[in-house]
Amino acid sequence: MKLFPDKLEANLKKALLPVYFFSGDEPLQLGESADAVRRHARKQGYTEREVMHAEKGFDWNELLSASNAMSLFAEKRVIDLRLPSGKPGKDGGAVLAEYVERPPEDTILLISSGKVDKRSQSAKWYKALDTVGVTMQVWPVETAEMPRWLDQRLRSRGLQPDRESVRIIAERVEGNLLAAAQEVDKLLLLNGPGPLSAEQVEAAVADSARFDVFGLVDTALAGDAARLTRMLDGLRAEGVEPILVLWALTRELRSLADMAAQIESGKGLDGVLARVWGKRKGPVKMGLQRHNRARWQQMLRRAARLDRVIKGAATGNAWDELLQLTLLMAGVQLFRAAG
Repeated sequence: MKLFPDKLEANLKKALLPVYFFSGDEPLQLGESADAVRRHARKQGYTEREVMHAEKGFDWNELLSASNAMSLFAEKRVIDLRLPSGKPGKDGGAVLAEYVERPPEDTILLISSGKVDKRSQSAKWYKALDTVGVTMQVWPVETAEMPRWLDQRLRSRGLQPDRESVRIIAERVEGNLLAAAQEVDKLLLLNGPGPLSAEQVEAAVADSARFDVFGLVDTALAGDAARLTRMLDGLRAEGVEPILVLWALTRELRSLADMAAQIESGKGLDGVLARVWGKRKGPVKMGLQRHNRARWQQMLRRAARLDRVIKGAATGNAWDELLQLTLLMAGVQLFRAAG
């Protein structure tokens, strides 16, 4: 059965199933979901645990051998299988399908996997796992959903936050669930259960926002100037080299200039966006609607000058220049045009 992460705990309290398959690229939710299965299993006498890593070169027959081998003391056990790639391959798929045909008694197969694509979800092995057990995908929490996620986690720990305290934490740990979980635990340790104010949060929460250069590009295209400035400050504080930021921006500027040229030659916007990955369609569309080909080419020339600044061949401050370039991408008018 397909399950969402927030429904897992209630499902585990009902009964333990022979197979749990958790997949995704968000480590906190993936790890906590696996921990929940192991915790409930221990309570019900599953005291033995065998860990397997299904990486390159893994012999899938080891899983069948483990499932067929009786425990020395006939104890209940958990087979903890790690599948980082999310793809078991032909041999692995066949073994998993065979395993669920006759799942061994007193054994739980717990699989923690990387992201599983739609094609794999239609495969025989995946459907077989879903038939006899739980399949669950975990996803990164979007920025807009972070306050709700934080509020629920704080309250589950006995804290009673006000709206402003939740907003501050969400802003400081932007996109980083591991950092958010750590801050919640720290707030509980410092203040104990009960009401939580914005002042208490301000005093305790470190700026753990995770900023990356690709997120910076999409934020610029979305036109969010305030967040863009914070992200650049974060990258600078983390010691990211300006040349790496410029590389990501330049690559995107070339792509946008090319797409804008296609639009000006008569190709429809939807057709141009067909080559853009799903979640990026929104920001890229906003950028293309904001600037024409000439403007993207102008920004490319600015990027070329910035490259000389970084290499010491032209005067200027690299981080100031990066801020101006990204603000231009976001549609901010830096200087008033001469009348």
